[in-house]
Amino acid sequence: MENRNNVTVFILLGLSHSKNIEITCFVLFLFCYIAIWMGNMLIMISITCSQLIEQPMYFFLNYLSLSDLCYTSTVTPKLMTDLLAERKSISYSNCMIQLFTTHLFGGIEIFILTGMAYDRYVAVCKPLHYTTIMSRQRCNAIIVACCTGGFIHSASQFLLTIFLPFCGPNEIDHYFCDVYPLLKLACSNTHIIGLLVIANSGLIALVTFVVLMLSYFFILYTIRAFSAESRSKALSTCTSHVTVVVLFFAPALFIYIRPATTFPEDKVFALFYTIIAPMFNPLIYTLRNAEMKSALKKVWCRHLPLEGK
Repeated sequence: MENRNNVTVFILLGLSHSKNIEITCFVLFLFCYIAIWMGNMLIMISITCSQLIEQPMYFFLNYLSLSDLCYTSTVTPKLMTDLLAERKSISYSNCMIQLFTTHLFGGIEIFILTGMAYDRYVAVCKPLHYTTIMSRQRCNAIIVACCTGGFIHSASQFLLTIFLPFCGPNEIDHYFCDVYPLLKLACSNTHIIGLLVIANSGLIALVTFVVLMLSYFFILYTIRAFSAESRSKALSTCTSHVTVVVLFFAPALFIYIRPATTFPEDKVFALFYTIIAPMFNPLIYTLRNAEMKSALKKVWCRHLPLEGK
């Protein structure tokens, strides 16, 4: 592989060539990254230290928050460092590591969201069998399947890219290493590899999105017969998940479901699933969820003196 690969360092063109815009973006993303860590850690600690961890929905939410932290940390720190750097470079080996880890944690997140949709489907459509179907053993098996699926997806992307010859140029028109920008730089015919990438990333995103939408179609169909109060409660637990799914999947589908090509807008759309979605997930799940608010109060306010005492 070495004798066909003359590139040892890639140059990341980043989000903008304007220094003022880069400094503004750095401040914005710094606040976003702090908010991501604070929000997701708050959720993880609150769920782990309360009875919510016993409920499958929050069991999955705990792992979703962990995958959010891992996923955004593969991209955001490097992006912020590059925004202040004169030369935005990344070594070939670090580029391949970043490619592997972003798709690993991104894949895990996609599958966890699918698992959460299955949980909501069982809760609403098969309530009498819910505790039997969504046992802790089943929940653990789903998480293992999510991690395995993410690894297989990531390994496939990695293997499709690692053997590509790069002879120059070495400028990646993106703020992190992804498959499509790298295919553009390869000094060989990448048509077949491009189709395989679409079959991998594109189909996974599309199929899981369709499965998610079908689960919510069945949920909406089932709750028609519910009372107004029960219908409102069922919808409140599902709305948060649907919001997160749309925020994450819409830009991902735009990038990965089309032929292997790149557009300048890709960088903006990628911000949604690498930074924006992980930042809004804690807000979406806490602001619209009474149980989560109650758990936060119990965990974080238990040592505060009660009002009136």
